[in-house]
Amino acid sequence: MSAARAEHLLIDGRLVPAEGGGTFENTNPATEEVIGVTADGTPGDMDAAIRAARRAFDGTGWSTDPALRVECLRGLQRALVKNAEELRAAMVAELGTPVALTHGAQLDTPVENIGWVADLTESYRWTEDLGPARPYGIASHRSTVREPVGVVGAITPWNFPMQINLAKLVPALAAGCTVVLKPAPDSPWTATLLGRIVAEETDLPPGVLNIVASSRHELGRQLAEDDRVDMVSFTGSTATGRAVMTAAAGNLKKVFLELGGKSALVALDDADLGQVVGNAAFQITTHAGQGCAILTRLLLPRARYEEGVEALVETLRGWPYGDPADPGTLMGPLISERQRERVLGYIATGVREGATAALGGGVPGHLPRGWFVEPTVLTGVDENATVAQEEIFGPVISVLAYDGGDDEAVRMANNSRYGLSGMVVSASAERARAAARRIRAGTVSVNGGIFYGADVPFGGYRQSGIGRESGVAGFEEYLEIKSLAEGV
Repeated sequence: MSAARAEHLLIDGRLVPAEGGGTFENTNPATEEVIGVTADGTPGDMDAAIRAARRAFDGTGWSTDPALRVECLRGLQRALVKNAEELRAAMVAELGTPVALTHGAQLDTPVENIGWVADLTESYRWTEDLGPARPYGIASHRSTVREPVGVVGAITPWNFPMQINLAKLVPALAAGCTVVLKPAPDSPWTATLLGRIVAEETDLPPGVLNIVASSRHELGRQLAEDDRVDMVSFTGSTATGRAVMTAAAGNLKKVFLELGGKSALVALDDADLGQVVGNAAFQITTHAGQGCAILTRLLLPRARYEEGVEALVETLRGWPYGDPADPGTLMGPLISERQRERVLGYIATGVREGATAALGGGVPGHLPRGWFVEPTVLTGVDENATVAQEEIFGPVISVLAYDGGDDEAVRMANNSRYGLSGMVVSASAERARAAARRIRAGTVSVNGGIFYGADVPFGGYRQSGIGRESGVAGFEEYLEIKSLAEGV
């Protein structure tokens, strides 16, 4: 992978350097080595991208031609499949994600999901006939029309960049919107390589998709504030989501927010602890715990607490982690030194507040380079402790004990300002479903079921966000509803 292949912005259909030629470094978190540079977009570059998107929406037939959009999306999917190995190598290098994950949610699955969105676009009912009526005695024939919202500003995080980039731009483009994508500076190549593929190997019209990478977070604010942008779609922390919402309030543009989580894995008193522990271990080590929907609180009945903790510690003690390029690795590094220090700080806070690190808690001695943290199990955690309430975004699980049966388990699961995900495990599917229905979260797994899929809406309650991504609901986030009434 050469830096030159990944350094350009995509603006108005052309691959261009940043205004003034500025670049910023891209670092491999597993080796701490600089692997190249990326064009460092400026406010002028962002302005040009928004201008191009506005022109493409207002001045071309993109917004009114679903057949063209379907053709372009299928072409994009073919181009991404063709370039999958280059994308895979770039993601492992800049994210530190285990290569095994790129064969699922990090790359292959989101690319495959483009076909589902294209199929939906072809079959979608863009108009609905509501029939005749006589409001106020006036004979009228009513209908509704679904139309694209306009120019979409997409601001994406570093942890699952291809999945989240495509989850925003594909349905937005399918709906007839034009897009300006601002990727996170910690994972720019996933987006800039996408831009190169779009420019060189697809028929997307100029200005329909624009990609502005930058080290400057203020460009996200610029995108959210701009009056020419009709909607902002953001995935990231709840704190930044509040800032995006505030910035977008100036012209009351539509806002989609997919934010943080502190999700609970609830083991009811009849649960198979082997299943519980296997799910818990996989969850907190997936991409080193750097996922918003990861289950980071394990709730065990007090009578089975010690048994559950012992099983979890033994499972994680031999967990394979290290070099993300090794197909046998299940956990890689954290994205940056800054993130590692943040995670270690949370672990220290947990211990200071009374928790015990039953496993891990520090930097692994056998990995002197790279921003790794040991898989960490915190026990004796109070439900209101910092580590039980705040999103850590690292390979750390807090194990809590509950008394009082299913009601108490559900109450503790809901003791959070977030509401993104969850899981309930029980020997009784009916009992697990009943508890799952009472958990205030956007996605809940019952006995290990997987909710992730192109057709499944994803999003959260409370401070985990506003709106849904994926599924028909996610597609319709990028549409407006126009009601028509004709006098007859």
